[in-house]
Amino acid sequence: MDFIAQSRRNPFALDPPCAEFVPGYGATTADFHVVGAHPGVHGGRATGVPFTDKPWSPAFFDALQHGGIVESVDLDDGTIDLERTFLSYLHMCDPGESVPDDEAYAALEPFFDAELRAITADVLLPVGARATAHVLGHYTARPAADLDMTELHGSELRGSGWLVVPVLDPAEWTADDADRLVSGLRALQQTDYRRIADLGRFSPHEDPYFVR
Repeated sequence: MDFIAQSRRNPFALDPPCAEFVPGYGATTADFHVVGAHPGVHGGRATGVPFTDKPWSPAFFDALQHGGIVESVDLDDGTIDLERTFLSYLHMCDPGESVPDDEAYAALEPFFDAELRAITADVLLPVGARATAHVLGHYTARPAADLDMTELHGSELRGSGWLVVPVLDPAEWTADDADRLVSGLRALQQTDYRRIADLGRFSPHEDPYFVR
């Protein structure tokens, strides 16, 4: 059964312990889940949509659109059409001018984990070293230390757990990094990336029952 939310913004009505926060935004039945660090570094303060409001936001969303996981984007009026993708942060609270420490991330981790498991996207796209280390360490069997984000950018990491496509922090992109991400996303979608099994074959009824 799919959960149908009334709003694309904060569809699970999460209420973190802070006055200002940028909740998740997008499709609750997403195939792709883009994960950032926090609003201070990855935007969204003005619009309430993760990864907006930054100088690099147009290039970032343009790459996601050309990569086939965002339908349309108009950052001038804040319109982002997401039918297959969800955007969120490890630390959804706005830290202001400070930088969240390990304790602050740990306090908000249950909110991120609940959102991630409610969506159960097929592919996680952690943005930046902090998000990539967290995703690899908590949701795969791959090592999360000594990450070379430039090398990992746009590549598929398969193994036990979720399929992960790390993304170099957009503030650090050079000339070809957008094209690398686009190429990686397009190549991924030519494969059987959706890990879905039909358990209906074990049922006496003919109806399929798909699970991830």
